[in-house]
Amino acid sequence: MTETSRVQEWVSRPERGSPALLRLGVNTARGLGRPVARLLLYPLCLYFMLSSPAAARASGAYLRRVLGRAPRLRDRFGHFLTFARCLLDRVFLLNDESDDFEVTVHGEEILREIERQGGGCILFGAHFGSFEVARAIGRRRRQDLPISLLMYEENAQKIRIALAAINPNLATEVIGLGRLDSLIMVADRLKQGHFIGVLADRNVDGKDLVKYDFLGAPASFPQGPFRVAQMLQRPAVLMAGIYRGGRRYEVHFELLADASVIRDGSWLETVMTRYVSRLEHFCRAAPHNWFNFYDFWG
Repeated sequence: MTETSRVQEWVSRPERGSPALLRLGVNTARGLGRPVARLLLYPLCLYFMLSSPAAARASGAYLRRVLGRAPRLRDRFGHFLTFARCLLDRVFLLNDESDDFEVTVHGEEILREIERQGGGCILFGAHFGSFEVARAIGRRRRQDLPISLLMYEENAQKIRIALAAINPNLATEVIGLGRLDSLIMVADRLKQGHFIGVLADRNVDGKDLVKYDFLGAPASFPQGPFRVAQMLQRPAVLMAGIYRGGRRYEVHFELLADASVIRDGSWLETVMTRYVSRLEHFCRAAPHNWFNFYDFWG
């Protein structure tokens, strides 16, 4: 399998739901309530494990790397169950029901200082844990906190549909990465003090990738999101929202580069190395929070 086709594998898999089914799932979850809806996740996860052999193989390969041993059935099922629980919690978090969760925040002073300086920043996340819990924490402090999501255009429309199904009044703007006006739109939002969130661990076309050692073997990471931060010279902040079981989450903010750093030729390499190293750290600290269910290493 070529580098491009391997990275595109997760994009080309058939969709498992339509907007109507998504809305039905959201309404069912909210109607039943979180405790009852969580019980339904057990048969759903079992079905998904049995009906998605490629995802199951990818999960097993990742768990073997991060655990340093062969994963047990409990490990494999726990991986899918953590993913499902974070998806379910997304419904409630995006409907401003975050008071029902216990969230511990580390590094919030970093965002406070950025706000004090009057500018926005770029939040670099990954398909790890919950990005939504960080947004919920921000809105607890400030209801009008402006948040935009930067993502590849191929996924932007899907996310717009999903957000509309969960909460039609959700004030989150989705900016398509790769469009001619993307950089202008991001720069404009940053000047307005927006926090721009981007999941920077994969792209959709298999291009502009650089290999870094990750969990003991080379893995490809896209440069595109980091190039945006390099050109716009705003603070680059790592965000990790870790699910800890039950109603508990941990949110970590770490400064990758502040706005005053000179963005020379070494900046991209330095910041990406930090990002990959810290992502590996969080994967080892909370293994089941990794949600890339495809062959990440090739």
